[in-house]
Amino acid sequence: MENRKTLALIAHDNKKDDMVAFVQTHFDTLSKYDLVATRTTGMVLREKCNLDVHLMLSGPVGGDAQIAAQVAEGKIEAVFFFIDPLDKHPHDPDINTLLRICNVHDVPLATNSATASYIISEKAL
Repeated sequence: MENRKTLALIAHDNKKDDMVAFVQTHFDTLSKYDLVATRTTGMVLREKCNLDVHLMLSGPVGGDAQIAAQVAEGKIEAVFFFIDPLDKHPHDPDINTLLRICNVHDVPLATNSATASYIISEKAL
């Protein structure tokens, strides 16, 4: 049995529609991966995209940190985290930790749909 690679999907509230559109556009490609998501993002993707997603905690209560830990352990191939740059978030320290961990471990990180689409289209994973 082949080991499937894992991708993480996260979106701030004002970017969840962008994530839904991204997933709908790339559904066939994404369905070839194991997917993890923060709880609220994952629930939206399950409901609107009929996507099988493993749910972590919601971002503000530790979901970003859970995903960062999996990145550090080498369990996640890429992170697609659609960030709302125009809003403050109470869990900014966890967000910054996730971004730093992706950089430390050289894990592809897309913070918007254009970058995520590029990573998917190039089959870099």
